[in-house]
Amino acid sequence: MVEQQGCVYLVGSGVGSVDYLTVRGLLLLTQADVLVYDALVDNELLAWTTDRCLKLNVGKRGGQDSVSQAEINHLLVTHCQQGRRVVRLKSGDPFIFGRCTAEIAALKQADCWFEVVPGISSALAAPLLADIPLTDPVMSRCFAVLSAHDLAAIDWQTLAQIETLVILMGAKHLAEIVDRLQQRGRSPHTPIAIIRWAGHAQQQIWTGTLATIAQQTERQSIAPCVIVIGEVVNLHTCLQPNPIQNKGQQEVIAMQNWVREMQRAASLSSIQRFSSVLSSHPDLPLSGKTILMTRSVGQSSQFTELLQQQGATVIETPALEIVPPSSWEALDQAIEQLSTFDWLILTSTNGVDAFFERLAAQGKDARALAEIKIAVVGQKTATSLQQRGLQPDFIPTDFVADALVDQFPDRDHLPGMHLLFPRVETGGRELLVQAFSAQGAIVTEVAAYESACARSIAPAALQALQQNQVDIITFASSKTVQCFYQLLERSELKPDLSVAHAFLPLAAQIQIAAIGPQTAAACQRWFGRVDIEAREYTLEGLTQAIVAWVSANDRSC
Repeated sequence: MVEQQGCVYLVGSGVGSVDYLTVRGLLLLTQADVLVYDALVDNELLAWTTDRCLKLNVGKRGGQDSVSQAEINHLLVTHCQQGRRVVRLKSGDPFIFGRCTAEIAALKQADCWFEVVPGISSALAAPLLADIPLTDPVMSRCFAVLSAHDLAAIDWQTLAQIETLVILMGAKHLAEIVDRLQQRGRSPHTPIAIIRWAGHAQQQIWTGTLATIAQQTERQSIAPCVIVIGEVVNLHTCLQPNPIQNKGQQEVIAMQNWVREMQRAASLSSIQRFSSVLSSHPDLPLSGKTILMTRSVGQSSQFTELLQQQGATVIETPALEIVPPSSWEALDQAIEQLSTFDWLILTSTNGVDAFFERLAAQGKDARALAEIKIAVVGQKTATSLQQRGLQPDFIPTDFVADALVDQFPDRDHLPGMHLLFPRVETGGRELLVQAFSAQGAIVTEVAAYESACARSIAPAALQALQQNQVDIITFASSKTVQCFYQLLERSELKPDLSVAHAFLPLAAQIQIAAIGPQTAAACQRWFGRVDIEAREYTLEGLTQAIVAWVSANDRSC
C-alpha cells in the first residue's frame, strides 16, 4: 500500500563520490522514479539512477539562485502523491544543517510516507580526509560543529573556549570568524585549516593561523569549504601517509606503478569494473577497447550500457553539468500563458525535464498542455515526454533540430503561429529560431536550463589519457567538444605539459566519435578531425557507428 501511494526518502549523499555513500543510499538511487538533488551533491551520483528517473536540480547553494523551500516541498509532495518513489538527495547528512524540518513537516501534513537515510557529514569527513583528527587525548577532548549562516546568533565567548571547532558554510565570513574568536581571547597563533571540496578530485587544503589565514586565502576561491580550528590541525602533516623512502630505483618505480594501479581501480565505479570484466569476452565487437565518454552528468548511463553490451570498457568523464538558468522568470511567465501558444517545441531531454519541473513548481501538470501541440527532436526526447504520459504530435524523421523546420506539419499555417521554445540559456541553435521566424511564426524563447562546463576531468579518465589507454573518445553534442578541450587545457599530466598538448599528437591513436554533423563540425574545429560519425543521430546510432568502424579497421584503433 505504501508503494502504491508513493514514498519519499531523504538521503544523505555523504561527501564526494559514490565511495562515501551508504549502501542503502546507493540502492535507493538505483530505484528512484524522481531524484530531487542539491547543488553540492557530487554529479557522479546522478549516473546511478535509471534513464526513466526524473532528475530535478533544486540548487540550495549559498549565494546562488535556487528553488525556494516552498517549491521543493511542493515537488516532494506532488510526486509522492502521484505514486512515485522520490529520493531527496542532500549533501552530507540530512539532519546536519540539511533543512529537513520544513520538508518533513510538508510531507506529514500531506500524509506522505517518508524515511530519513543518514549520510556522512562533511563536518566529520572533511577533517579526516585532510588528515586532521577531531579528537585527541591531549589536544582535543571535545569539538563543536556550527554553521556560519548567522554569525550574530552564535555565542562566540563560549565557542572560543572549546578546543576544536568545525565550521560549515563559512567561506564568505572567514575574516569575521577569525576576528570574533580573537576578540573573545582565542590566540592569534591558533592553527586553522580550510578544506575545499572535501572528498572530490579537486580537494584543496590551506593551513595557517587565525592571524594569517584570511590573508593567505584572500585571492583564493575557497567555497564550498569546511573550516577546522584548533591544535589538532598541526597533526595534519604528521598523519599523512609516509612517502617512499630508502628504496632502490627499481623498487621505487615498482611501488609507484602499484600505487597508480590501485588508484585507478579505486577510482572506477562498480559499473566500470563490471565493464572491464565484460570487455574481456572475446566474441564481443568492442572487446579490448577502452572508450572515454564525455556526455553530460546524469545522462551517461544508457550510453554506457550500450557500449558495455558490445564489450567495451567505458570510462565516464562528464564534460557538461546541467544547472538552472540565471532566472526562471521568463519560463514561469510562459507557463502562466500556455493557452496563448499553438506549439511547444522540445529539442532535448534537458528541455523536457526543465519544463516539467517548472510546470510542477507552479502546481500544474500535463493537463495544462491539453490544447497545445508538442514537437520534439529525437526519440530519446520523445521517450522522456512519453514517460510523463504525453505523446508528441510531431517528430522529424532526421534526429536533428534543423529538420524540425523543414518537415514541420503546419508549415503553411506558420505565419502568425505562436511557438514556445524552452531551451538552453546560452549556446543553443539560433538557426532553428531564425528559420521559424522567417516563415512568419512568432517564437518565444525562454531559458529553461544552462549547460556549464564541468570543473575537472574525472581521475580515472585523466589516468587513462596519461597512460595511453584510451582508444575512442565520444562526443554527443557540440558543447561537450568545446568543454572537453578546455578541460584538457586546464589539466596537467606532468609539469609544464597540459593534457591538451599531449592529446593532440595522439590523434592517430585515439579515435574521435561524433553523434551527428553539428558535433562532427565542432570536433573538426577543436581537434582538427573526426574519425567516426553516426548516420543515425542517436546513442544507438553512435554505438553502431563505433562497432562498424572497429570491425572495418580490424578492431585496431
